[in-house]
Amino acid sequence: MMEPTTHEVSPHKGKTGLKRVWNAFFYSMAGFSAAYKNEDAFRQEVLLALILIPLAFFLPVSGIGRAIMIGSILLVLMVELLNSAIEATVDRISTEHHLLAKRAKDIGSAAVFVALANVAIVWALVLLS
Repeated sequence: MMEPTTHEVSPHKGKTGLKRVWNAFFYSMAGFSAAYKNEDAFRQEVLLALILIPLAFFLPVSGIGRAIMIGSILLVLMVELLNSAIEATVDRISTEHHLLAKRAKDIGSAAVFVALANVAIVWALVLLS
């Protein structure tokens, strides 16, 4: 069996170099905008980030500790973006109740929960050590 060409996979594939980077930047900005406009959880986590990231710069911790603290917050945003993408994809396929759709959404939600627990653990360990 022949592999599909790049254009058979997606008409948006095949751009290279700076044009690809430029387009990717704007696709990413559109993704941030869509998540912020449509996802309550993402807005709440952005608010959390806007509070905790500046706070990390004022706390008496090492540079490595500060980096880990900030990284744990950014991880929450990354996982939430992926979870929102999964939810949107599942809803695009069908909005009727289905065990596999529920499983996909629940697993995405669990990933966000783990990322949030990671923030609490990292911040506690850095601040208490």
